[in-house]
Amino acid sequence: MGRNKIMNLKTTFAVVASAGISVGAFSKDLDLSKLPPPSAQKNVTYEKDIKPIFDASCVKCHSGKKPKGRLHLDSLEGILKGGRDGKVVEPGNSAKSVLVQNVGQIGDDEDWMPPTDNKYDIKPLTKKQVALIRAWIDQGAK
Repeated sequence: MGRNKIMNLKTTFAVVASAGISVGAFSKDLDLSKLPPPSAQKNVTYEKDIKPIFDASCVKCHSGKKPKGRLHLDSLEGILKGGRDGKVVEPGNSAKSVLVQNVGQIGDDEDWMPPTDNKYDIKPLTKKQVALIRAWIDQGAK
């Protein structure tokens, strides 16, 4: 690869990283049609609807002093802040939210949440749960 191509790639990744976009998500061709559509439920909130899902399936690894990927899923503030790889939720756009892509298990299986070989034997989220998370994000992630 020539020097100019390497410099262009470095510039592209720098721009992507500064925008808070996960480089892993940026470089993948994701089939968004594999995601369930957002739930039709109205007024979805983190506290009432999403926290119970995350408490059951996510916070064992994504909470405490050393959360995986430095991503806290035990508070709304932590989710909106994001983790080591940047923001995971794009309020108003669930399909572009890395969180939805990972819990919806599309793309690279190494990014799936929960991981297929997790030590707690946590099962993947149901389509209904992913649809509710999508509705929450599409409604502003509040």
